[in-house]
Amino acid sequence: MPEYKAPVRDMRFVLHELLNLDDHYAQLGLEEVNGELIDAFLEEGAKFAANELAPLNRSGDEEGCHFENGVVTTPKGFKEAYAKYVEGGWPAMGGDVNYGGQGLPSSAGIAISEMIGSANWSWSMYPGLGHGAVATIEEHGTPEQKDTYLPKLISGEWTGTMCLTEPHCGSDLGILKSRAEPQADGSYAITGTKIFISAGEHDMADNIVHIVLARLPDAPAGTRGISLFIVPKVLVNEDGSLGERNGVACGSIEHKMGIKASATCVMNFDGAKGWLIGEPNRGLHAMFTFMNFARLGTAVQGVAHAEIGFQGGLEYARDRLAMRALSGPKNPDGPADPIIVHPDVRRMLLTAKAFAEGGRALVYYTSKLGDVVQKSKDEQARKEADDLMALLTPIAKAFLTEAGLEAANHGVQIYGGHGFIREWGMEQNVRDARISTLYEGTTGIQALDLLGRKVLQTQGAALRNWTKVIHKFCEGNADNQGMQEFVEPLTRLNKEWGDMTMAIGAQAMQNIENVGAASVDYLMYSGYVTLGYFWAAMADVAQRKLAEGAGDEDFYKAKIATARFYFKRILPRTAGHKGAIEGGLDCLMDLDEAHFAF
Repeated sequence: MPEYKAPVRDMRFVLHELLNLDDHYAQLGLEEVNGELIDAFLEEGAKFAANELAPLNRSGDEEGCHFENGVVTTPKGFKEAYAKYVEGGWPAMGGDVNYGGQGLPSSAGIAISEMIGSANWSWSMYPGLGHGAVATIEEHGTPEQKDTYLPKLISGEWTGTMCLTEPHCGSDLGILKSRAEPQADGSYAITGTKIFISAGEHDMADNIVHIVLARLPDAPAGTRGISLFIVPKVLVNEDGSLGERNGVACGSIEHKMGIKASATCVMNFDGAKGWLIGEPNRGLHAMFTFMNFARLGTAVQGVAHAEIGFQGGLEYARDRLAMRALSGPKNPDGPADPIIVHPDVRRMLLTAKAFAEGGRALVYYTSKLGDVVQKSKDEQARKEADDLMALLTPIAKAFLTEAGLEAANHGVQIYGGHGFIREWGMEQNVRDARISTLYEGTTGIQALDLLGRKVLQTQGAALRNWTKVIHKFCEGNADNQGMQEFVEPLTRLNKEWGDMTMAIGAQAMQNIENVGAASVDYLMYSGYVTLGYFWAAMADVAQRKLAEGAGDEDFYKAKIATARFYFKRILPRTAGHKGAIEGGLDCLMDLDEAHFAF
């Protein structure tokens, strides 16, 4: 099993040298938050991830969760690790100070989320959704709801869930059937069944606060008739103590391909007492607070699996001896050369490295935008940051999870036959990574959101907000000879991105199905160009640091070399996606459905 080590040096590079968080926090008036504080978090988070969570990753996968008579028991060590997590104050980092939180911006904790997820993704899902519940209640809850639920959720004493999916509907929430009947005391009786509920039941916390979508009796059909409710597992008394068990129970847990130590539950609501959160029939709007949080969390998952694929592959490639280099022995005193000398193994390692480090830059940048949305007093700055986040969220979620899965597969491939064997741990990384492209909206759903809603419905304005950022970077480096190998292709692709979008828009006016035909290739194209920008920006920082004689030369040279690999071997994939888009709709629809099979 590869030993996870948090890439603290690279995290510091992204947070401090690329994103300049000290200046960022100063502009937001957050004088108490600085690089020294962030570095302290990184050091302690790395220890917690390595010492408490990573050792439970394989054992948790082997044991899985246990289900008996509605009770879910997590694998050995999970509950104890969670108690230490709460004791250390980790859940409270971003919480409102008025409810016991530390009030830190989201960028202050994003690296901790990555460390925890990389060390043990299954475990990370138990506290992870609680943060989304906190964000939803903070934004849409009443003062009474905040007083009742936020202190315990922020401290981590209670956890949260997101209850959307039902047996007959997945992403099409317009056809959900769960109902909410008004009660005389102002509460609602919630009845229905929800499936695929991560951490819906477990033994790690005294209470679980479910955030549930359901319909009021007079609700209109479709998504316009959905309301949002808070439904606790255990009812809360007026004095804040726990009271009676509510009418919600776990009916079963799923037997899954991966993330086996995370309880994925069927939840039955049988007249459970719930309280409306937000406005009636506006539940989907309120739930998007939770969903967007979860989507960015899943983007972190893509980075995590890429990092594990890289770390595990690198360790093995340095030690495994097989064949000689084509150009002659590189390990003449041994029976064969280490496989890291072979170009194809280098290709796989560098692909995983490029996705992990480029993805880290994208996710951390997005969390920086989140700081502006949440903390800035400048209304225009908040709007601009929010608009950029809206565009980048589907790219980050879908592209990075696809990239993370590819990197995880490379990790297995580097091991050869040993990668297929459980004891090495690389096949678990693939199994765990596979779900990331599915939940919180599949790649296809995210692609439709990006191209249809975020780009075409804004007449390209949302895209222009981002391409302007890339254009300004390229313009600023137009005379920098050392950057031309990055700036020239990035400039060309940035323009091509806009031209291609206009062409798709014109086709969509003729037949709207062209949007669906182009969407996934469009999203992948967008992801490759976006990561190209971040790799160019990182190369720029690294070149300047070397010119300044800042030290740590090997680190900065590695950054530039990886950027060069990305531009020469990964970024050209955009041509294939552009060609596929130009292949059009007809070839997808010409074959009659009846003739798919014979």
